[in-house]
Amino acid sequence: MNKPLRRISIFCGLLVLALLVRTNWLQYVQAEELSTRKENRRVQIAQYAIQRGNIIVKGGQAITGSTATDGSDYKYKRTYVNGELWAPVTGYASQAFGSTQLEALEDKILTGNDDRLFFDRTIGMFTGEKKAGGNVVTTLMPDVQEAAFKALGNNKGAVAAIDPRTGAILALVSTPSYDPGSFAGNSKADEKAWVELKDGEDKKLVNRALRETYPPGSTFKVVTAAAALEHGVVKDVNEPTDTPEPYILPGTRTPMVNHAQGCEKASLLAAMRVSCNSVFANLGDKVGRDNMVETAEKFGFNNDKIDTPVRAFASVYDKTMNRDGNAQSSIGQFNTAATPLQMAMVTAAIANDGKLMKPYMVDQLTAPNLDVVEKHEPQEMSRPLSAANAQKIQQTMVDVVENGTGKSAKIKGVTVGGKTGTAQHGEGNKKRPYAWFISYVQNPDGTSPVAVAVVIEDSNADREDISGGGLAAPVAKAVMDAVLKSKI
Repeated sequence: MNKPLRRISIFCGLLVLALLVRTNWLQYVQAEELSTRKENRRVQIAQYAIQRGNIIVKGGQAITGSTATDGSDYKYKRTYVNGELWAPVTGYASQAFGSTQLEALEDKILTGNDDRLFFDRTIGMFTGEKKAGGNVVTTLMPDVQEAAFKALGNNKGAVAAIDPRTGAILALVSTPSYDPGSFAGNSKADEKAWVELKDGEDKKLVNRALRETYPPGSTFKVVTAAAALEHGVVKDVNEPTDTPEPYILPGTRTPMVNHAQGCEKASLLAAMRVSCNSVFANLGDKVGRDNMVETAEKFGFNNDKIDTPVRAFASVYDKTMNRDGNAQSSIGQFNTAATPLQMAMVTAAIANDGKLMKPYMVDQLTAPNLDVVEKHEPQEMSRPLSAANAQKIQQTMVDVVENGTGKSAKIKGVTVGGKTGTAQHGEGNKKRPYAWFISYVQNPDGTSPVAVAVVIEDSNADREDISGGGLAAPVAKAVMDAVLKSKI
């Protein structure tokens, strides 16, 4: 072979080698990435080529569906039953605007593409059955969800309700809400509905129960009480504390403002009953910042990986603030911020004698033939406080409902514990305060079937009438009542 032919042969060989390398790279390295890219329209078309499986609530009711569509590459469109009620749980699945929350996280099961459904698909090839999606069975209780949604009404806010014994989420409501079915397709009407929601001032697409943080106000005082008991600052909830009146924030000349009377040297029990800011600021300072951080983190603060499986925003207890910041944070102000789910977790741990169970809202994943593909087993997340100290805080929270600021959460014939909160915020605390209430119901055997956190971000009430006891406690009561009356 002469020299020019040899060079051409080598060049052609290199081209063939490059082609083989590129082909194998695409086939074995980039295949997964390319097949799942949002820009890959074939993937989107395949998502809606079959009827998606359903998201199901406790009792067996499906809260989603599918309907055939014409004039589009997408054969089916997602539908929702009572979409506004369930949007904080389902999220949305839209042909044009993607998917979120359970619709996104469990997409492989819902579209039948999960590897665990391989045998179902294989058997279907032989039997001639069409490919179908699996189902996501949640822990949500429909009557409890409806009670929370109805009680919030036109207020802007959220509710999170947990079974303290297992961590199962029983209700998850965010208002104002939206109907995910209004933009599930790809028509001009869907686009109009999407734009109105996305750009709306009410932020209806935001899941306030999981993905919005607020200053928790006085509801955080139960965390400070736990820290004070766990670190030996308080041993007896009936013993007077050494809190002066006025109480001056450490390192400043600023007095801590009380909105209650009788806070000077008040015991933990009395201070919780009327919500003395000075007592809890004093206790938080005595516990110290690092010990406060330690206890708060055992309850779930500063954890950005709380997956239900939808990931909740991290609630915050500042690790770097100075003494007066720590004292202010100990009453749920300054830099302290919490999601409603986080405060429901705090309440659940106290109601469950100090054991915090990991929150979850997917009980089972099932194949199209309803065979169970995966079942969730409750998991212990942490132990923020001892059983003895949890029962001491329970005593104070029951006193709040029986004799203090939480009387509107009383339920005849059962024991209820609670804590109110009215959280100031905005520059100079000029914005309308947030109304909070956390509570639980106690069975005769000492266990609790539900712990609730309610936040009302805005309402039609006058500023002076906004309080946790006045606005949020009746919502919590409706949720607890629904759990007690539920037949599921």
